[in-house]
Amino acid sequence: MKATIQKWGNSLGVRIPSHMAKDLSLESGSSVEILEEQDRIVIQPSNKRNLKDIIDLITDENIHTEEFGVRAGNEIL
Repeated sequence: MKATIQKWGNSLGVRIPSHMAKDLSLESGSSVEILEEQDRIVIQPSNKRNLKDIIDLITDENIHTEEFGVRAGNEIL
């Protein structure tokens, strides 16, 4: 796919087509890595994590309990 590089302030920018952004779960404000590899510019999502990946990080050692301490008033147990 061809795209046109355009001036953006003192830099240059290129638009990412909406179908590619959707396929990669990119939206305005998403972080990307920009790499220079030989004669190429590579743009890739950075630290892309989905909810399943984050939930998989929960272990018995780091999970919070439901205990919030001593009752101080008329809280319902």
